[in-house]
Amino acid sequence: MTTRLTGDETALWDAAARVLDANWTGTGTVPSPGLYPHQWSWDSTFVSMGLARHRRDRAERELMSLFRGQWRDGLLPHIVFNTDLARHAYFPGPELWHGDRQPAAPSGVHTSALTQPPLQALAALRLHECAGPADAERSRAFLARLYPMLVAQHRYLAECRDVDSSGLMAIVHPWESGMDNSPAWDRPLGALHLPRALYAPGRDAYSLPTGEDYERYVWLVTLLREAGYRPEYIRDAHPFAIEDPLVNATYLASTHALAELAAIVGRDPVPHRERARLIHGAILERLWDCETGCFRARDLRDGRLLPVLTVAGFAPLLDPELPAPIARGLVDLLLSARFAGAAGYPVPTCDIQAPAFDRGGYWRGPTWINTNWLLWHGALAHGHSVIADLLYGSTLRLVRQSGFREYFDPFDGTGRGSHDYSWSAALVLDLLGARRAPRAA
Repeated sequence: MTTRLTGDETALWDAAARVLDANWTGTGTVPSPGLYPHQWSWDSTFVSMGLARHRRDRAERELMSLFRGQWRDGLLPHIVFNTDLARHAYFPGPELWHGDRQPAAPSGVHTSALTQPPLQALAALRLHECAGPADAERSRAFLARLYPMLVAQHRYLAECRDVDSSGLMAIVHPWESGMDNSPAWDRPLGALHLPRALYAPGRDAYSLPTGEDYERYVWLVTLLREAGYRPEYIRDAHPFAIEDPLVNATYLASTHALAELAAIVGRDPVPHRERARLIHGAILERLWDCETGCFRARDLRDGRLLPVLTVAGFAPLLDPELPAPIARGLVDLLLSARFAGAAGYPVPTCDIQAPAFDRGGYWRGPTWINTNWLLWHGALAHGHSVIADLLYGSTLRLVRQSGFREYFDPFDGTGRGSHDYSWSAALVLDLLGARRAPRAA
């Protein structure tokens, strides 16, 4: 595929569909050819939204393939491994997690033991909304199969990850945030005291977090693994426990979606609505910082908000009940010179004026299609059409200029990371199809 994508929106649609077709394995979609050979929760959920516009049969298989890795306690792992690949085709592979030694792990499926932002219920609802009248009955039948798995996932988060009994879910590793090396994690990672050991021998160095940070990532997994991933250990002793605004905004959005799914399949939506109210109140009480006019992650081990402002701070726009003054304040900050106002290709993932900003540093500055999509979706829900149109236009401009890359320079739009990245292609399909999609009854 050529880097520059010219032509009308039909040509852009066809190019995006070709990426998803090429990355399809028969059961799921790999994030990109070569570099990421397994199935990631965060990626597959976004991919399913694009497939809903292109091949809804594959969108259903994408989600079901992901949930085949669900643990019996409800944990939805962030990686489902392709065991047909060589053992060392990707680090960290199944050997790091020892999932096969955990009684809650699924039989015959190798997975990680972390999770990622719980966006799956929202994806399932959007898949149903994309169904035309002819597919409505089939869509309801699919939701009836998926619904108990989603309920189990949310029950796990409420029972095992509400570390501070606040209503919010805590992440126990940067990988769970979906924004692996975000500068938001610099302070809690810096507070860790590693033993004198090398935890990642022989790891190939890609354009991912490397060196000391990666050793800290693997050490955190080692601690969890040695504790058997027990909720009691996570609550009382694990050194990394963070309430993140993006993770909890997706948790809230999916909890609202779960209530709608319950009504569609004839179940009781009330418990999900009650949980949504609890999460909504806790995000405002615990993560909103009126001094900076943004949401910030809270470190549960020292009780403080983390200092760096990132794109995650805008994610509570996904909350349909976010107070209008707060939503307007977020929009003002988003348009300021700290974020979109100084970027030719918004939205940078870190405050441009922060010392930690790095325009080429993975989640430390570049623009990503998935975070643009999340803010676009939230802006639409609050009627901020100017922001939604800005994000829509800048996202399509990025892929027209540089192709479906993993991430992009926020100043000149240069594509970085992997080529033919699945969620970039999938979310372009969703953006192109969003305004004309039929809605299932």
